[in-house]
Amino acid sequence: MEEELLSSGNTKSKFSQIWTRLSQMYQSMLDRWTPHSRARWAGTIILLLIFGMRIIINQGWYIVTYALGIYHLNLFIAFLTPKIDPAMDFDAEENGPELPTRANEEFRPFIRRLPEFKFWYSVTKSTVIGVVCTFFDCFNIPVFWPILVMYFITLFCITMKRQIRHMIKYRYIPFTHGKPKYRGHEETTGKVIISPK
Repeated sequence: MEEELLSSGNTKSKFSQIWTRLSQMYQSMLDRWTPHSRARWAGTIILLLIFGMRIIINQGWYIVTYALGIYHLNLFIAFLTPKIDPAMDFDAEENGPELPTRANEEFRPFIRRLPEFKFWYSVTKSTVIGVVCTFFDCFNIPVFWPILVMYFITLFCITMKRQIRHMIKYRYIPFTHGKPKYRGHEETTGKVIISPK
């Protein structure tokens, strides 16, 4: 009896060690891909095209496509929204928005509610799940797909209109291209000064 308990505990220990090692390898692979954003997004776009071609060729799985589109829209809105929403800040109503509105104010970078890497990871993971769902007929529920397209377009327009109004009201732009670059004295004059020897 004790030997069975020890062997089952030993099996669980080996399983947990294998699982830990696999998760470490997976995290290491993700860490290596983190700085390569263009390659990551190119792979995700190719995966989305494969999903779209599968839907078009097989003429089905419209509910899966609709659910995937709604999920991607929610991720995109979280990607565009600041981490600290000025609309939820009570001081913003009295003192104005927390984000800088003038050039002479302190530079504060735009911090997203959903960082770019997590946005990419969630889009890629959900697309892979969507592709896998297209291999099972139980997810191919017959629907009139033009209605779903109209629902999605309407939802997209309403959501983006609200997001754009929020950006205009609180004066922020969710897209930045790194830190501001300052030019030195030589770069502004266009002349190179060579010191005598």
